[in-house]
Amino acid sequence: MSGHNQFELFRTRRFLPLFTTQFLGAFNDNLFKNAMLVMITFFGLGFAGLDAPTLVNAAAGIFILPFFLFSATAGQLAEKFDKATLARWIKLLEIAIMLLASVGFLYRNAALLMGCLFLMGVHSALFGPLKYSILPQYLEERELLGGNGLIEMGTFIAILLGQIGGTLLVEHNPDNVAVVAMACVGVAVLGYLASRGMPSAPPQAKDLKINWNIFTETWHIIRLSRRNLSVFHALMGISWFWFFGAVYLTQLPTYAKDVLGGSAEVYTLLVALFSVGVGAGSALCEVLSGRKIEIGLVPFGSIGMCVFGIDLYFAAPAMPAAGIGALAFLADASHWRLIADITLLGVFGGFFIVPLYALIQIESEPEYRSRIIAANNILNSCFMVVSAVVSILILKAGTSIPELLLIVALMNIPVALYVYGLQPEYLMRFLVWIATHTMYRVKHEGLDHIPDQGPVVLVCNHVSFMDALVIGGAVRRPVRFVMDHRIFKIPVLSFIFRTAGAVPIAPAKEDPGMKERAFLKVQEYLSNGEVVCIFPEGKITYDGQINPFKPGVIEIAQRANAPVVPMALRGLWGSFFSRKDGSAMLKMPRRFWSKIALVASAPVPTSELDLGDLQARVTVLRGDAH
Repeated sequence: MSGHNQFELFRTRRFLPLFTTQFLGAFNDNLFKNAMLVMITFFGLGFAGLDAPTLVNAAAGIFILPFFLFSATAGQLAEKFDKATLARWIKLLEIAIMLLASVGFLYRNAALLMGCLFLMGVHSALFGPLKYSILPQYLEERELLGGNGLIEMGTFIAILLGQIGGTLLVEHNPDNVAVVAMACVGVAVLGYLASRGMPSAPPQAKDLKINWNIFTETWHIIRLSRRNLSVFHALMGISWFWFFGAVYLTQLPTYAKDVLGGSAEVYTLLVALFSVGVGAGSALCEVLSGRKIEIGLVPFGSIGMCVFGIDLYFAAPAMPAAGIGALAFLADASHWRLIADITLLGVFGGFFIVPLYALIQIESEPEYRSRIIAANNILNSCFMVVSAVVSILILKAGTSIPELLLIVALMNIPVALYVYGLQPEYLMRFLVWIATHTMYRVKHEGLDHIPDQGPVVLVCNHVSFMDALVIGGAVRRPVRFVMDHRIFKIPVLSFIFRTAGAVPIAPAKEDPGMKERAFLKVQEYLSNGEVVCIFPEGKITYDGQINPFKPGVIEIAQRANAPVVPMALRGLWGSFFSRKDGSAMLKMPRRFWSKIALVASAPVPTSELDLGDLQARVTVLRGDAH
């Protein structure tokens, strides 16, 4: 395990070479592409009599076409061969492409440069499945969210720097494009050298027979991705982000010029704000999630994208300025709201996509992971093409650029409702995350004692109606709770508990059938290697003290031969959701964002289970902090 935060990964060989290789590849894609586009737009580079706008739009299509054509093959290659070795071969291909592009720059041959742009699309299509599917081989599960966040952060910053670098290189060297050629080749060489440091990542399906028919294989991997619906829904969520982002980024040049009255500097500034926002949001995911894959951030991200996308419409100035530069734009306080909206759109976009990438990596079977990610690249490309078509149709209908951006922001609402209807766990985790991060500051101790795999029973004292949410929000693995049927039926909480697969239970004297069904369901969960949490007191405390434990917890653990992890909640007694000074949730709340703690100790094997000993362990963990 590396350090206490995601940035410690930069000190490891299992991450830094991969990050550097990906960063330099994304940087070079955009350095080359933007240098070529600036030469077309501003310095007369032409081909076949086509005007500059036509060539620019053609370039966008040429670069994205290989993702349709070669992603399926790329996914197969990443499954069949060592990914680190494959990365080095792909980087050698990049050097060759950039050497060919150098000839195109030196002779100002637009046709050759367009061909190289297509080949760079091939390079990126080949590397895409590899970079995401290799992460679970390099990182521990608890590092995946942070690792994905850093990769996304690095990618967007590299794209931004590449765009700026390509523009500046040509602007300052219009008569000496050899500088541009040397820069592109130099970055490609650095990328290859970085890939040399990547540790071996053995193939997950070395006996796979590659299907070279790109059409049948593309259809095959799309169908493959639908086998696991949670993975497929995550793929669709990521593709929606690329639809959303493509509309915004495509319209930003016109938005900066016609709506804001800004120069090219203002456009660059807006791209920078969005890119830095995505990078910051991606990096923040680990902090906000407590180092676990928290899909509750996905609805949080979509809400932010919607809110700040709508606000951007109202933040636009009534009258555009006249050729204002970046510094003047920043200095004008009337633009600060718009600046915040663009940046926060990126931040919440990072919250949206990073957990989805991590979820795909965890939920996909290792032998299919690269092909699933290849399917994601194909879907992303499709959504980006559709976004262009939709934008054209909406604008042709007489809609303005700000109105188009508003429409896309509003489209987040039905898309979110549809996705969360299909995958209610996203919304459930969001409600848990909001509840546990706005009402309490939760300190965790000893949660590493909970095994990463296999069946385990958690036992904990029962202080309040929030206990299950606090535990569910803190433990890395999904937790199935066994709880009093009356708590299970509480409005709002009932949705959370049902979605989380909680098990309602009643005493045998009250409803023996419900108790037996609960025992059977718990055994099913444990036999499937899941985590079950039981409050063995059977009820929430009335006086802050731990009530006697019921013997059912011993029977449940011994039936499944599952170890028991003692846990204790501290600091919840006296909260709005506890029974101190009256009924819970019927008195005025006196504390907000209060400090509480969840503490765990080493697992107790079934052979050593004793009811009195379990209660004593939980009592010691709780200490004096009720």
